[in-house]
Amino acid sequence: MKVIKRDIYLNKLINRKNNGLIKIITGIRRCGKSYLLFKLYYDYLLSIGVEKKNIIALSLDDDLNREYRNPDKLRDYIYERITDDNEQYYVLLDEVQFAISKSEMNSNEPLRIYGILNGLLRKNNVDIYVTGSNSRFLSSDIMSEFRGRGDEVRIYPLSFKEFYQASNLDKYDAFDEYQRYGGLPMLLNKQTGEEKEAYLNDVLKNTYIKDVIERHELRGNNAIDDVVNVLASDIGSLTNPYKLANTFKSHGINVSDMTISLYLEYLMDAFLISRAKRFDIKGKKYINTPYKYYFTDLGIRNSKLGFAQMEPTHIMENIIYNELLIRGYNVDVGIVDHVITKDNGKRQNVQLEVDFVCNKYSELIYIQSAFSLPDEEKMRQECASLDRINDSFKKIVITMDRTKPWRNEKGYLVLNLFDFLLDENSLKN
Repeated sequence: MKVIKRDIYLNKLINRKNNGLIKIITGIRRCGKSYLLFKLYYDYLLSIGVEKKNIIALSLDDDLNREYRNPDKLRDYIYERITDDNEQYYVLLDEVQFAISKSEMNSNEPLRIYGILNGLLRKNNVDIYVTGSNSRFLSSDIMSEFRGRGDEVRIYPLSFKEFYQASNLDKYDAFDEYQRYGGLPMLLNKQTGEEKEAYLNDVLKNTYIKDVIERHELRGNNAIDDVVNVLASDIGSLTNPYKLANTFKSHGINVSDMTISLYLEYLMDAFLISRAKRFDIKGKKYINTPYKYYFTDLGIRNSKLGFAQMEPTHIMENIIYNELLIRGYNVDVGIVDHVITKDNGKRQNVQLEVDFVCNKYSELIYIQSAFSLPDEEKMRQECASLDRINDSFKKIVITMDRTKPWRNEKGYLVLNLFDFLLDENSLKN
């Protein structure tokens, strides 16, 4: 397997070097956090002249290092290696949740490991980086645990560009693989479809779902597996806990909307899914429910459904959504109210949808995902919501049609999916 370039995340770590904060690398299990820190960033430090003795690297999930899962022994191990106050040291800790006991997980008291890491920050010559995959390292309140001393770097499974560059496939064959098996890096070591499906089935059942169940001590006949099934079947569809509860009830499964709401939060905390809120573009306000949910990795989604229901339009939409998150955009679903006059003369308010409203700093982009634009009527349908947005921000339609970038008569950019995915500047050009 080729070296997988993850420059977007490597550069984030480089830009944060010696910033006085604890760099916390988070993300779904098996997405490459350890590889980023212990291979790519470690090699970078060596390349700029940092000596090996000044890099204190420890993988706490390694059984050989199990004694350092005791926070006090871990603290002593680190301090014993900081021998010169005039030299800069880099502390790299992988899977730091192993230093958190079960009793601590169930307590509201500050965790010992956080106290140790915060204490290290008082030394002016220590720069700290940690990764974590479960326990409180999955929760949305991770930054509050560090009381303003943490700097989170979120890492995702491989983007299509990263996957394509690391594979030995042309872009079309690579895309077929990517949309079916997703972007978990270990898949590049698997040769057959059977091996890839077995790997995804295993990590879904024995890692992701198991983590959520153990983290939240779910017992008995809980419906979290059913929630994942429904979300996987309807990626990109509007839903909410009440609607899901009614769906389950119609199939003889009794679970309250409050319980489903909790399960959705658990799945988001575990980075398995992401939620896109609805935004009223004209009213400049958010609409509480329903929401859209997308899977962080399509291979996991497809595994949950036994690699059936491979709807290309929904899969394409999920891939675009993930790519926008990777590029650092805040992504919402746009709503545009439109008044039409019916044949009987009565006026009716109609809501039109913009697939993605993307914000980053002062940049705002409206994006429609259109699998194909075979004729002018289809183009008109896809652009109907964009036509009713009265501002000058970019409006883009992304399609699977094999076409060079072009603009329609209203100035909207029409962009091929591959041009979008393989050029990180495609939205800026």
